[in-house]
Amino acid sequence: MQVHLIPSEGFLRLEQIIGNKKKNIPPIIPICRTSWLAGVDEGIYPPKIHLGARTVVWRAKDIIDFIEKQGSKNDV
Repeated sequence: MQVHLIPSEGFLRLEQIIGNKKKNIPPIIPICRTSWLAGVDEGIYPPKIHLGARTVVWRAKDIIDFIEKQGSKNDV
């Protein structure tokens, strides 16, 4: 994944992170919804932010940092 294509500021919705085939949105992190949300709850993935009763987003910077951290693990 090319991290520079993710905005450096702002928020990402779940479908922007894991993709949505019906809306032709490619995934940033190719994982299913259930696994992503379980990983968020377990602290594996960046924490979610509630903007309202039903609106959940993630900081773009947190997603970029997570991807870079995973890349550095593979470089070792």
